[in-house]
Amino acid sequence: MPQKSVETTKLLLRHDPCKVRAAVFADGEKRVAIIGVDALVIRRPTVEAARKAIGEKCGIPQEAILISASHSHSAGPTGFVLPGEYDDAPQLVKTLAYEKSPCADPKYLAQVETAIADAVADANDHLAPVKAAAGFGNEGSAIFNRRFRMKDGQTWTHPGQGNPDIVEPAGPIDPQVGVLGAWDGDGKLIGCIVNYACHNTTTPGGTSADYVCYIEQTIRGLFGQQAIVVFLLGAAGDITQVDNRSPVDVKQFGEDNCRLVGGRVGAEAVKVLLGLKAGAGPLGPLGFESRMLQIPRRKPSAEHVARAMEIVQRPPPKTLDQTNWIFAKETVLLDAKLKREPIASVEVQAIGVGPAALLACPAEYFCQYGLDIKSRSKFPITLPVTLANDSVGYVPTEEAFGPNGGGYETRLTSHSNLDIKAGQMMADALIDLSSHMHPGAVPHPPPAPAFKGKPWAYGDVPPEAD
Repeated sequence: MPQKSVETTKLLLRHDPCKVRAAVFADGEKRVAIIGVDALVIRRPTVEAARKAIGEKCGIPQEAILISASHSHSAGPTGFVLPGEYDDAPQLVKTLAYEKSPCADPKYLAQVETAIADAVADANDHLAPVKAAAGFGNEGSAIFNRRFRMKDGQTWTHPGQGNPDIVEPAGPIDPQVGVLGAWDGDGKLIGCIVNYACHNTTTPGGTSADYVCYIEQTIRGLFGQQAIVVFLLGAAGDITQVDNRSPVDVKQFGEDNCRLVGGRVGAEAVKVLLGLKAGAGPLGPLGFESRMLQIPRRKPSAEHVARAMEIVQRPPPKTLDQTNWIFAKETVLLDAKLKREPIASVEVQAIGVGPAALLACPAEYFCQYGLDIKSRSKFPITLPVTLANDSVGYVPTEEAFGPNGGGYETRLTSHSNLDIKAGQMMADALIDLSSHMHPGAVPHPPPAPAFKGKPWAYGDVPPEAD
């Protein structure tokens, strides 16, 4: 094949570049770094390596550095299984982990670590006085809870468009588009943070940041290419772009759907930024707190493990339906993980930027927890940030594990296995961390000038009806 054709093929395989985007805030006493990465997940070793490099380059404390993955299912190989993670396990387990599971690429991980440190260093090197403001928009037309209560009393995930056994959604959505924007002395938007709760699963084709790329394009289309758009995923563990109850035949995946979600969210962010600019001002104070929670993992029974071992020793089915084999494989990997790490170390983090609090955890957090955190926070602008600083898998509500619960998010895997009370533990810890910080005042536009008694000459005239 000619070289030109090879290069053309490579270009077609990339829909848009996966990026690292960073913002650094300073108030004269403290600095915080907030990073959004176009990646399915960011595992703890990558976070630790990037934080160490940032500390060496910039002197920003590790607990003041927030690194969040967008959860794009079309992004590069950052997980789930890390190089060497199962090297101490039996050969069967290593085969299942390294040959039958999604694995991170060590060269790509090194590239991501370097890009994170470089992005923060660049932002830190260009610190300048800005006016900033934060607020919310509302975009609920493009997202749906993907879990449903069914006529049989159980809860299913994605029961299928038009399924007549659907009764109602099993959880809420969060339509808020959280936005924090910063403008330079000339009134030009230099960047913004956008927080939204929806899986990045529109899969437009090829390697991609998913709908985040169209959020960025929409914002830059009005404010210019200099605007840095840092995307932070909200509590989207059970939220998706797929409408299982849609009465019409519409595309739920692909390029059009990617534009739809990203364009709508980006347009709402634009509306918020346009409204915030008049009231933008100094945002302070800054604050940061973090804590490591020790959360037990759920354990499969001996019978569960034995059945799984029996299944995985047979080749996986050649049909498309490999569900039972995949979950059996995950059970065997979890059993191996439990032998060396029965308790998970889970970081929760709070970063305050004036009236805005970013409350971060490493879970694929169910939406209800995000709403609860917002309602309990003393900060007027609260942005739940998920898949931050690690990845601990799905963290459903306790109700999802009850007699009328269900759905694949509640199944045990090597990735999703925390105690059923983990979600509430994280929420309580995040609220406690944020309670130690003090919200800054919300900037407002200056008051209107006093009336000088001179109305507009064109306007203070009687009608002419002759």
